[in-house]
Amino acid sequence: MKKIAWITDSSCGLDKEYAEKNDIFIIPLNVIIKGKTYREDIDISKEEFYDLLKEHGDDAKTSQPAYGDFIKLYERLKEEYDCGIALHASSQLTGTYQSSISASEMVGFDVEVIDSKIGDYALGKMIKNGVEMAQAKTPFDQIVAKLRSYPEFAQMYLMPQSFDQLRKSGRVSAAQSIFASLLNIHLILGFDNGKVVVKDKVRIKKRAARKMFQLLDEVMKKYQLNEICILHAGVKDQAHKWKEDIEKLHSGLKVNIQTLVPVAGVHTGYGTMCITWLRD
Repeated sequence: MKKIAWITDSSCGLDKEYAEKNDIFIIPLNVIIKGKTYREDIDISKEEFYDLLKEHGDDAKTSQPAYGDFIKLYERLKEEYDCGIALHASSQLTGTYQSSISASEMVGFDVEVIDSKIGDYALGKMIKNGVEMAQAKTPFDQIVAKLRSYPEFAQMYLMPQSFDQLRKSGRVSAAQSIFASLLNIHLILGFDNGKVVVKDKVRIKKRAARKMFQLLDEVMKKYQLNEICILHAGVKDQAHKWKEDIEKLHSGLKVNIQTLVPVAGVHTGYGTMCITWLRD
């Protein structure tokens, strides 16, 4: 079996201990608050980040890793591993996917670079599944083929709290942002082939939460999910309340809770709630 290095970026949501045990190398994305740059999960924890975002969210920004970080990593991995598999956040949202391809080609390291077309829990789940396949001695080409099929089985629905940040980042148009703010409309966002799109508009926040549950109900009826994850932007108590409500509605469904990765939280705002999954 080939010795495989797994490469991703910090939008994967994987914890450091799991990554270190499984040859997973995480390139950190950057968040910028009050003019200071922090590397995700290195210079600042998710909890510390959301404490800052709550107070200083208006000027928060993100930036992708320096191209040189990929070059240095691939030069090192080339000496230690036979090949690599890299999975990155949607190429529609960040340039890390293209940087990863270019760096692997420049260094001459054999890396299969895959666009997850999503991020956070679903991206991390793709990597975990890939690691399990490798541990089960699945042939390399079969692992890659399976991973490349995953994006169509992943989804994330978001209930964002900051229209201004969504507008600044280009995730929604200025017209959509102004319209939503004036009419007190809450947007429900989702992913469509790697792009973030508006799935629905709801006038009252409680109805927006019910709409999220309704979307989950529809998916459960169609696909019978075994596992989902609730992501929250600094509002852990609300995430646990959602978990309780969902478990009452769907007995047997495994419901995980994670903190939304900071680069996503910058664009959607403190208090954002998400439901996400990767279908079997």
